[in-house]
Amino acid sequence: MAKTQGRHDRAVRVTHREKALFESGFTKGDLVQYYRAVAEVILPQLAGRPVTRIRFPDGVGGIRFFEKNTPKYAPSWLRRLPLSANPGSAKPAKTVTYPFIDDIAGLEWMSNQAAVELHTPQWRAGPRGGIRPPDRLVIDLDPGEGAGLADCASAAHLIRARLADDGLEAWPVTSGSKGIHLYAALPKRRSARAVHAFVGRIAGELAEAHPDALVAQVGREHRVGRVFIDWSQNSPARSTATPYTLRGRDTPMVAAPREWEELGPDVAQLGPDDVLARLARDGDLMAKHGLTAI
Repeated sequence: MAKTQGRHDRAVRVTHREKALFESGFTKGDLVQYYRAVAEVILPQLAGRPVTRIRFPDGVGGIRFFEKNTPKYAPSWLRRLPLSANPGSAKPAKTVTYPFIDDIAGLEWMSNQAAVELHTPQWRAGPRGGIRPPDRLVIDLDPGEGAGLADCASAAHLIRARLADDGLEAWPVTSGSKGIHLYAALPKRRSARAVHAFVGRIAGELAEAHPDALVAQVGREHRVGRVFIDWSQNSPARSTATPYTLRGRDTPMVAAPREWEELGPDVAQLGPDDVLARLARDGDLMAKHGLTAI
């Protein structure tokens, strides 16, 4: 066992560092090290946002489970807030005590729980609870059977142009899974319901204009050979893989911010070593594109 140090002298005991989480040999110790290395850029993405985790206690080839509540055994310094599980809904919903990751110690503790993936909503919580209006929108481009990442890249350029018509500048994040996430900062205060409806309307318009390439209708049978424009993650009850999070795929991949020039026919998902090298070379693209403001 080893100890790593978090902010305010919070000691996090990392157990079984040698345990392989991916078939490539990427271990829990590697997971801790990756999140420590990207702390400066992922913490602004996590700041103020409740975190849903996808945990892989036996590695990505074993059972995975989504975790929203803060475990009872979590350290007392890990910040948490009780929030509605279905914010914005008129129907009664249970309360979930979500954790927040405010520092490196929080990242280390989550990594020790084999929380490979960190997911967050498009809104931030107030310091005493409740939710603020979303500060960004997101569109998840998901390729159906027979389509691939290059098709998502083509779709991303179409959506970029459409959002520009409304004065919004979109920036891509290859998801680390199959597709691409597009983010746009929201300069004006809009309700989550209004943003959700706005993005849904755009998705419908584009699917109607490009029926051979795009679909906005839910159901895998509709996606064959096309890219699904998933706008549902703008619902305040939904969350998206946070930029810079690792993904629980066969090999370790990252939700990686990209430049538009990279989104061509040869675009590929990026692994942790790729992302760290790019950070050293280019800095934080999310900050560069104004997508970290609190």
